[in-house]
Amino acid sequence: MSSEEESKYQTPPTCDLLSLLLKNRRPTGAVNEVWPNLFIGDAATAQDKHLLEHLEITHVVNAADGPQHIDTGPCFYKDTNIVYRGIEAPDCKDFDLSPFFTETADFIHEALSQKGRVLVHCARGISRSATLVLAFLMIKERLTLVEAVEVVRRRRNILPNVGFLNQLCQLDSILAPQKRNT
Repeated sequence: MSSEEESKYQTPPTCDLLSLLLKNRRPTGAVNEVWPNLFIGDAATAQDKHLLEHLEITHVVNAADGPQHIDTGPCFYKDTNIVYRGIEAPDCKDFDLSPFFTETADFIHEALSQKGRVLVHCARGISRSATLVLAFLMIKERLTLVEAVEVVRRRRNILPNVGFLNQLCQLDSILAPQKRNT
């Protein structure tokens, strides 16, 4: 985005984001590389150690951690070299996922800077995991929300719930002026 476009950028309303997310949907697999060495996947992918080994995954972020969700955890991966981060988050529009944006972005960034390969997953790899990946792209890669959605959508169908979209819009409106000032 040029500096002129950046200065005119406005966080889009949620309805426009939903239109962007629903446009030109096509089948995507259980796991997709959406950014170099960054993957979004579903629970079955996260539980398939042979697939993770084949994909050379070094780090896993489980956005649906816990006994009521996808209870993998560090013990599940103890016979691998995978570094694990779990977030116990329901896929509910009233759940505030935003407190996890920065810490998850830092975890992903650190893994990628060490030449790692990161899988971010939830139950279906559509809402919670996608929200965390979009936040990473906005925080660490300095993309706008629209740019982040477009990047991920090239490789995977995603559809964060409306509450998560609103939280991403709020993050976008905080980050946009900071980008203009640097």
